[in-house]
Amino acid sequence: MRTIGILPLALLAVATLSGVALAQPPAASPVAVAEVVEREISSGQTFVGTVTPLKSSVVGSAVAGRVLEFPVNEGDRVRKGQTLAQLLTETIRLEVETAKAELELRKQELAELENGSRPEEVEQARAATESARARAEYARSRHSRMDQLFQQGRAVTREQLEETHSALVEAEQGHLSAKANYELLVAGPRKERIAQAAARVLSQQETVNRLEDQMSKHRMKAPFDGYVIAEHTEVGEWVSAGDPVAEVVALDEVDVQAHVVESQAAFVRRGMPVRVEVPALPQELFDGEVASVVPQADLRSRTFPVKVRLKNRIEQDEPLLKAGMLARVMLPTGPKTKAMLVPKDAVVLGGKQPEVWVVDRASVETVQDENSAQAFRQGPARRVPVTLGIAFEESFGVAGDLKPGDWVVVRGNERIRPPDAGQPPVVRWPLERTQPDTARHAAQDPAKNRSDSGGGSR
Repeated sequence: MRTIGILPLALLAVATLSGVALAQPPAASPVAVAEVVEREISSGQTFVGTVTPLKSSVVGSAVAGRVLEFPVNEGDRVRKGQTLAQLLTETIRLEVETAKAELELRKQELAELENGSRPEEVEQARAATESARARAEYARSRHSRMDQLFQQGRAVTREQLEETHSALVEAEQGHLSAKANYELLVAGPRKERIAQAAARVLSQQETVNRLEDQMSKHRMKAPFDGYVIAEHTEVGEWVSAGDPVAEVVALDEVDVQAHVVESQAAFVRRGMPVRVEVPALPQELFDGEVASVVPQADLRSRTFPVKVRLKNRIEQDEPLLKAGMLARVMLPTGPKTKAMLVPKDAVVLGGKQPEVWVVDRASVETVQDENSAQAFRQGPARRVPVTLGIAFEESFGVAGDLKPGDWVVVRGNERIRPPDAGQPPVVRWPLERTQPDTARHAAQDPAKNRSDSGGGSR
């Protein structure tokens, strides 16, 4: 799009002149203006579409149970993870607590094995080993004396000798047992026993996880931010596994779905800017883009579904665009043709027909503020009804009483009102900036670089 003066349309001039006294007596509305340009853009056609949610989900119950809580109502806005319904969980809660207690027991058993023998236990086993060794030495010495007496034929019977031998064997085995026990305590538990205990802990942990997962399924949650559009249960009702409890739709962004005939679908591409009108909201004009062109036609109508993605506006938790609303989308459906382009901000909605305010360039004059010595351009403006066409970048193609080079008001146009006397309203904008720190926002003279402007100072 062409620039006005040295200011591109992408950086439209903003006139902020509240409290400034002008030299001319009629009050003039502070505005910013841009130039109408002519360019070749694709021809378009209006299609009727329907506003549809970006996402829709019928939330069901994964388990059977009785509804304990149902805190939402139709129309409520819900956040992702918010509770939609809660089932009774007392029985499974007790099972979870029991499983957790068993898990704690298994963990302590594993910790006991991993920590090994206590020093006191090792010392006790060592003392028992020494005691058993002393008993074995005493039994051996006694058996040796009894054997010598028996060989000498003194007062020792064979039965007594065998009794001392038995006592010796018992004492020696006791010593070996005490020694082995001491060595076991010093070495600690076998790694296999530790691995077995660790496996029992993991098994019990999985039991707890399974029960907790089962318990979490007793609570149905919103899968995304959205709105409840249907209730399928109520407090006290019994629901079976798979039964729906509520339906949620996402409306922060919406799709407008239209059907385009096969001869025109080839001109529609993903990412194209699209203008959307909603008859129920005549004062609003929505900018969207083509999100998808479904490559499968309806075999009966030979039309292809086209989805246009829009950013919805949420006001006090209420969506401006609601699912099911009728919409009209202007899609490119033909070869390029010449069209008048005006910035989107120039279009004023709300009346019977869209309109723009056009400044009479032949009557534009330069005025000066006596106090600040700041110069302004000002001139009369007229209302021009237009028919909107295809969207192009930040502009709209329009048809109406316009020609290339006309000046249209792009800022402050909603405040323009004709005087009571029926005279055309007067608008003004700065000729030069006066604040150095606002250089990139200061208004410039729209006719400054145009020799054929017809709007020079008088």
